[in-house]
Amino acid sequence: MVPRKTVGLVLGSGASRGWAHIGIIEALEEADVTIDFIAGCSVGAYVGALYASGSLGSLKEYLLKMNGKKIFSYSDVVFPRSGLLNGTRRIQTLFAMHTDIETFADLNIPLVMVATDLERGEKVVINSGKIIDGLRATMSCPGLFAPVLSKGRWLVDGGLIDPVPVGVARAMGAEVIIAVDLNNRIVSRSRDLSGSNEKEKKQSGSRFKSSEETDRRPELVKKMADYYESAESSFKHKTYELMRRESATPDIIETVMTSIGIMQERITRVNLAVDQPDILIQPRLGELKMMNFDQVEHAIREGYIGVQEKIEDIKNLLATS
Repeated sequence: MVPRKTVGLVLGSGASRGWAHIGIIEALEEADVTIDFIAGCSVGAYVGALYASGSLGSLKEYLLKMNGKKIFSYSDVVFPRSGLLNGTRRIQTLFAMHTDIETFADLNIPLVMVATDLERGEKVVINSGKIIDGLRATMSCPGLFAPVLSKGRWLVDGGLIDPVPVGVARAMGAEVIIAVDLNNRIVSRSRDLSGSNEKEKKQSGSRFKSSEETDRRPELVKKMADYYESAESSFKHKTYELMRRESATPDIIETVMTSIGIMQERITRVNLAVDQPDILIQPRLGELKMMNFDQVEHAIREGYIGVQEKIEDIKNLLATS
């Protein structure tokens, strides 16, 4: 019997577009593609960690119920010294509410995260210790979250240097690399997002749960949802006081994230030209701003479709000796 080729899944950075990773993983599982290694950056590392812990379903259920926008209730607005938001405690809560797994060694699938050494501009690979520490580093978007001190180095978002870490997955031993690039300007076939949630619920059948179905959440998720419903109003008030200005002017979060998104798009092009994956999936999410966290279903669906468009190529690649 011919040994099966090992598969490395690379989940790139992309802020709100990152929920597409959920649809991508679901489509791969549906096609019986076994994932042996995961390399993630920023939101890709977060989704990858929950998938590797066996908790992707919990994350999806929560996001669909909360509609993504309340994700920023997890970040305390602070006096902006090194970052506008202090996300340590909130990121820990957002991860721990879905899984009890704490360390990389406990994951079901080997996972590597990528961060950036702020002083040296070097790529830092994180694959051991506490998962929360790794997530806090790889998700530390400059200007938004404060840098993280780890082993004498200040670490920030890995997307500054390697938004789609193909080489990292290859170094893990993967023979076939499936990479996800969210930093592109390819727009959805349906560009009107105003009613996308309702349209996609009708189109996708049982794939997306109704509000009645998601009310069957575990009691912990219900309590967390209720808590953050009330916390959101406080968050908005803090944000308004800190960033009060004319409504036509982009706010500081949007400005920072959009600027970094532009930078990551350019870096991704260069990196992928040098270190090409075997399969490149680029969900059509170019119309989403980096902070459009309320487009959960749209992002998941585009990720799912992105894999469907490449699934024959993936199967043929895995079938060849």
